[in-house]
Amino acid sequence: MCAAVYVLSTVTGYVLTSALLLKCPSLLHRRKKEAFRSRHISHRGGAGENLENTMAAFRHAVQLGTDMLELDCHLTKDEQVVVLHDSNLKRSTGINAYISDVAYADLPPYLCKLGVSFKRECYCEGGDDKRIPLLRDVFEAFPKTPVNIDIKVNNDTLIKKVSELVVQYNREHLTVWGNSRNEIVKKCYKENPQIPILFSLPRVLLLLGLFYTGLLPFVPLKEQFLEIPMPSIISKVVNMLELHLYECIFRLLMRKALFNHLTSRGIQVYVWVLNDEEDFKRAFDLGATGIMTDYPTKLKEFIEKNNYTLK
Repeated sequence: MCAAVYVLSTVTGYVLTSALLLKCPSLLHRRKKEAFRSRHISHRGGAGENLENTMAAFRHAVQLGTDMLELDCHLTKDEQVVVLHDSNLKRSTGINAYISDVAYADLPPYLCKLGVSFKRECYCEGGDDKRIPLLRDVFEAFPKTPVNIDIKVNNDTLIKKVSELVVQYNREHLTVWGNSRNEIVKKCYKENPQIPILFSLPRVLLLLGLFYTGLLPFVPLKEQFLEIPMPSIISKVVNMLELHLYECIFRLLMRKALFNHLTSRGIQVYVWVLNDEEDFKRAFDLGATGIMTDYPTKLKEFIEKNNYTLK
């Protein structure tokens, strides 16, 4: 009887402590410093309004007042850091070659028309700018705009060169980098721990387990950004065999209490890639810090119309 009472009191104490720390994490953790906060994030510069990852797309988004540019990086044969999503050039340029096998000067231009990955049966037709840019070009053109960098391949040279460019342009406080793969994020952090990192997919799964067991409030987190997809768009990015697993995982993550706890610790929560008003509303109502979109004009109008401003 005494043992049962002891166990019950211990469990009750743990649950109450966990609940308190979930709502008031500053009692245990120092809030991370935020050099910037992003509400409006332009995915690939706004792939639904200009050809993705082009300087034209980035200029358009910045002129609209986007809070952050999201982009992808690869390395060319001559070790230039380029802004490009795919490792193979077929989808974007029509040329069946890997970016790592082509020197920067020999890169073909983008096709005139590209599909919008996160909007069914939608295409973007570009203007005159069809050049694949260097990461250096983006940093020089937008010195005060935060940039979210997806390191697309596990390449030590790529990671080192991106870090060198970030340092060269004094952007450690204006950059976040990483990938869904944990080995890439670990290398990024080891290369330059001054650049904030994203949660990798394995770390997202750990976060999920910690949250539902009540352990999250007790565990330190080195990441500063959680970027997760809305479950409704999962079918556009994974095959059918993986669909139900990923939908289940990300539905479990769509919790206001989790978002509020993370943001209270200075960890920003971004939901991607949302292109419809109903998804915009759902993400913001759940407490997401920001939204990644292919349609920066649409998101800007929605934020202004519904007064979803940063607090």
